[in-house]
Amino acid sequence: MNKLKIKDLAKQIRGVSYKTSDLHEELDSQSVILLRANNISNGLINFDDVIYVDKQKVSEIQYLKKGDILICASSGSKKLVGKAASVDFDMECTFGAFCKVVRPKEEYMDYLGSYFQSSIYRNKISKASLGANINNIRNEHIDGLEIPLYSKENMSTITKRMQLLQKIIININQELKLLDELVKARFVELFGDPIINDKGLITELLANVSNLKAGKAIKTGELSENNDTNSLFPCFGGNGIRGYINRYTHDGTFPIIGRQGALSGNVNFAKGKFYATEHAIVVTPKVELDDTWFFYCLKYLDLKRFQTGAAQPGVSVEKLNNISIPLPNYKSQLYFSDFVKEVDKSRLEVQKSLKKTQELFDSLMQKYFG
Repeated sequence: MNKLKIKDLAKQIRGVSYKTSDLHEELDSQSVILLRANNISNGLINFDDVIYVDKQKVSEIQYLKKGDILICASSGSKKLVGKAASVDFDMECTFGAFCKVVRPKEEYMDYLGSYFQSSIYRNKISKASLGANINNIRNEHIDGLEIPLYSKENMSTITKRMQLLQKIIININQELKLLDELVKARFVELFGDPIINDKGLITELLANVSNLKAGKAIKTGELSENNDTNSLFPCFGGNGIRGYINRYTHDGTFPIIGRQGALSGNVNFAKGKFYATEHAIVVTPKVELDDTWFFYCLKYLDLKRFQTGAAQPGVSVEKLNNISIPLPNYKSQLYFSDFVKEVDKSRLEVQKSLKKTQELFDSLMQKYFG
């Protein structure tokens, strides 16, 4: 078995640089779909939120080809940089400057596509990509990666096995997504759309039913990525848990709204002892509200629509305080909460299956690529 570097098996292509004036409002004969880092999720490419860039900004080599590997090359989050997905479609499409493409030689397309889904690759690239203000993957980071090369027959077997496991993981994640949709469907059935209040429920300003307060800043270096000793507490930032810290600011069950960043307005659920940073808004009810119902109500209000600011988007406490929310009776809230508990039982079983499959996937990745 030999080892070769990626530079011997593929070439890299930089993404398209563009200005706002280069974008089109819709896809037309003079524009093309442009994918960004948000279009890479769970090893797949999605088209949930695309933009359209003028074709004059795109060189021929920057059009995606089947077998390409699209990678998030720059991000403020270390967790996002390096995420990758193989292109499995034939359509006119390009990608932005915060991404890059690895274009393998034809005989290595599927094999390299599997490698870029491995934790081995992500760990190596995370260590190499640290930047002063943003995490970046440079060409040499990718080019210098070494992977084992087996016989053609063995590489085909490895690829088929890993692709099968990846499909199983994708299907299990789809089950979890369907459970989320089931909960939302039940909420809407009982209470309607909270944004338009189509059930005509009594409404109240968020400020009148809860207190909203941002958390406290932390110093650089205080956070730990893991809680191996079980003596640390989760630290919530603008998009969920940022890491773990040795003290806490809250103890209980609270919805948390992201205050700053691209995902500001995102709603998380914190239980037990936790720390909230200045980028997290902790919501404390002032009236009798079921915790579970209140969390989902805030989630389905789509608070991201209240973002302001382009360079550094965010949501303000003042604006959130003036949002109207529907207030069904407490008994109805409890009924919905009991339904969610039953769904969560199914969710737990699906998550256990996902964990076992992911462990097998990671184990085989280590065996083949470690």
